[in-house]
Amino acid sequence: MQPAGRAGVFSGRTEHTHGWRARLELGYAPRAGRTIPIHRRHIGPLLVQRPFHPEGEVCHTYLLHPPAGIVQGDALEFQVEAAAGAHALVTTPGAGKFYRSTGGEAHVVQRFHVTDGAAYEWLPQETILYAGSHARLETHVTLEGSARYLGWEIVCLGRPAADERFDEGRLVQRLGVERDGRPLLHEQLVLDGGSAQLVGIWGMQAQPVTATLLCTADFSAARSEALCTAAGEPLTGMGGITVVDGLLVARYLGPQARHAREWFVRLWTVLRPEVFGREACVPRIWAT
Repeated sequence: MQPAGRAGVFSGRTEHTHGWRARLELGYAPRAGRTIPIHRRHIGPLLVQRPFHPEGEVCHTYLLHPPAGIVQGDALEFQVEAAAGAHALVTTPGAGKFYRSTGGEAHVVQRFHVTDGAAYEWLPQETILYAGSHARLETHVTLEGSARYLGWEIVCLGRPAADERFDEGRLVQRLGVERDGRPLLHEQLVLDGGSAQLVGIWGMQAQPVTATLLCTADFSAARSEALCTAAGEPLTGMGGITVVDGLLVARYLGPQARHAREWFVRLWTVLRPEVFGREACVPRIWAT
C-alpha cells in the first residue's frame, strides 16, 4: 500500500486543483471470528458505509462517492489491504459516471493488496462514460502466497438507452495482477471516441459495453470448463473465458451493461464455492 501522505493528494475542491482529490484506504483483518475494517482513512468525498456481515465471517462493504459523478480534474484513489485470514467483499450502490469534459482528464486508481491467506472480492456496478468524457481507469491487484481474488470491471461507452454514442472523448484503462512479484496479467486499453476502434471487427464491433472478470483459479482446465459451462452464456453479446497461469479471465463485449453484470454474477455464483469455499451471498444493496 502506498504511504497515506503521498504528495499530490488533496482534500476537497479548490480553485487551484479544479477537481476533487479523494482518497480512501481500507485495511481488513480477522477479529473474533469475523473480518472487520481495522484501518480506515479518507480524504475528500470517497467513503464507505458501516460494514455488514450477512454471512458471518465475510465483511461486506459499500463504497460511496457522494458527488455521484466524476468530472474533469477529479482524481480518486481507493486502496485495500487484506491481512492474513481476512475475507472482504466490496461493492457499490450504483453505477459510476464520468461526465463530459472540455478536455481535462478524470482519473480513478484502485490498488488491492491481498496477503497470504486472505481473500478479497471486488464486485462494483458498471462505469458509464458519457460522450465527451476523458477517463483514465487503473486497477492494480497484488497477491501474496495463497491469496484469493475475484473482481470485475464493466465499462459502458456512452448511454445506449438514451441513444447517446461515444462519438468523442477518450478511455484509457489499465489492469494488472501479480502474485509474489510475478506478473499474471498486465494490459492497457485505449479507445478514442468516434474512432474506427469502436466499430471495426478488430475492435469494439459497434458494441458499447466491454467488461472483464478476473479470478484466481487453483484448479484444472477441465474443472474450469465445467464451472463456466454451468454458468451459461451471456443473454446478449459475446463472452469468452480463458485460464492461464492460475488466473481465470472472462471477457464480455455486447450491447448492455446489465447483461454483462448478470453473466458475471452467474460466473461468481459457480466460482465462489470453488475459490472461496462459500456459496454466493448477494449484497443486499443490489436489490434496492
